[in-house]
Amino acid sequence: MKKLFKAGWALVLALGLLIFAAPFSQALAQSTPSAAPAKAEATSEAKAAEPAKANAEAKAEGKAEDKAEAAEAKAEASAPPPPNKGDTAWMLVATLLVVMMSVPGLALFYGGLVRAKNVLSVLMQVSTVFSLIVVLWVVYGYSLAFTGGSPFIGGLDKLFLAGVTADSAGATFSKGVYIPEIVFVAFQATFAAITCALIVGAFAERVKFAAVLLFSVIWFTFGYIPVAHMVWFWDGPDAISDPKTLESVTAAAGWLWQKGALDFAGGTVVHINAGVAGLVGAYLIGKRIGFGKEAMAPHSLPLTLVGACLLWVGWFGFNAGSNLEANGVTGMAFINTLVAAACGLLAWSLGEWMSKGEPSMLGAASGAVAGLVGITPACGFVGPMGAVVIGLVAGLAALWGVGGLKRMLGADDSLDVFGVHGVAGIVGALLTGVFAAPSLGGAGIFDYVANAASPDYSIASQLWIQTQAVLVTVVWSAIVSLIAYKIVDVIVGLRVSDEQEREGLDIASHGESAYRN
Repeated sequence: MKKLFKAGWALVLALGLLIFAAPFSQALAQSTPSAAPAKAEATSEAKAAEPAKANAEAKAEGKAEDKAEAAEAKAEASAPPPPNKGDTAWMLVATLLVVMMSVPGLALFYGGLVRAKNVLSVLMQVSTVFSLIVVLWVVYGYSLAFTGGSPFIGGLDKLFLAGVTADSAGATFSKGVYIPEIVFVAFQATFAAITCALIVGAFAERVKFAAVLLFSVIWFTFGYIPVAHMVWFWDGPDAISDPKTLESVTAAAGWLWQKGALDFAGGTVVHINAGVAGLVGAYLIGKRIGFGKEAMAPHSLPLTLVGACLLWVGWFGFNAGSNLEANGVTGMAFINTLVAAACGLLAWSLGEWMSKGEPSMLGAASGAVAGLVGITPACGFVGPMGAVVIGLVAGLAALWGVGGLKRMLGADDSLDVFGVHGVAGIVGALLTGVFAAPSLGGAGIFDYVANAASPDYSIASQLWIQTQAVLVTVVWSAIVSLIAYKIVDVIVGLRVSDEQEREGLDIASHGESAYRN
């Protein structure tokens, strides 16, 4: 134990030296005076040569000034232009919309789906996990996800947001167009936070609050960050001018980006990733007491509908905001989000009507969410008709996911995180490869050398790339989640006692009750 304590202090000391060494060495270098030039003695010959020397010095000074002006002009030319105010304003709004998706949107959606004795516990889990991940994102998450390092994870160059100021420029998907990097940091923080919050629905009503928090830290660090880096990290398009520079920029990007995987707003990074983590948790934590024997109906469907509507509205920031600009592609992502959600709602309701004899409000809300999940990876790549198909297929697939597939898997995924987010996310990721084709109304793949959409697009080839991205995400998330749950179980335990579960987590974990009897 003493050795472990000493090792911990050594680690803290090393981290402190790492953080403070760079600024200290820089300050030391600035404080060291330059060597003074030697003073030459005046001679009669030197005095005689003074006019010629003065002339030479004047010429040299003129050349130096010319060089300085040229260097300054070159620096100004290479410096990024100031961020576009309209794009910046849009990204701030988009970030707020994603915050609204989580708190209160997701919290209310989940809160209405659980029994009355557990509603506060779910609200607390979503809100606290969201807050925790936002803090971790600015401490180390952003640096590991969005700086260069390896194809699988970034580095510590921007630990504690080092170097990220109000004047730092962040690249977009258009050459010469920038937004403040700090705005991009905030936008991506909301993505990381809602992804971790999504998972809690899979093991609702039976998990320890401490276990939720500890798992979120581990999974965020080793599950979310590497996938986000592999799928989304690159340096931007501005350095690309020919095939050689394109190859160089691509080689420095994340592994799945290098392969050409298309994920506009998080089908793999967010939904498949969270869905698989939730499913693994549902297996390891076990079924709720009375599952399959007692009625476990949602306690407040109106609350769930309010949450679903907030999710729908917030999703416009989630999807359209992922373009990082306010332009035509943003508009396309916007309308595709609208259309796919509507189609998902209609498809689920129709399927439920045909299979059960009546459509339900819960089904309609779930169908809208499924359509939104399905269009997430595709929204900026496909046309509106592609969004129609993706929304319809995602709605029907998720209906099967929470019914037939759930029975096949045998897991108590309390709020159907995998059935909706995992299944619809997989459908959307795969169909992105199909409907991104220009022949089907999609945008294709942009060629930054030609500054136009590439004329070559193979549906079969892109579908295979999308399949690889799905498989990598599923396997990565499953392995990381399994290890994370095991670690948490050893340290704090995963599940509350049977007595606490029967009493309800509102009282057992938080000492409060949502409703007075």
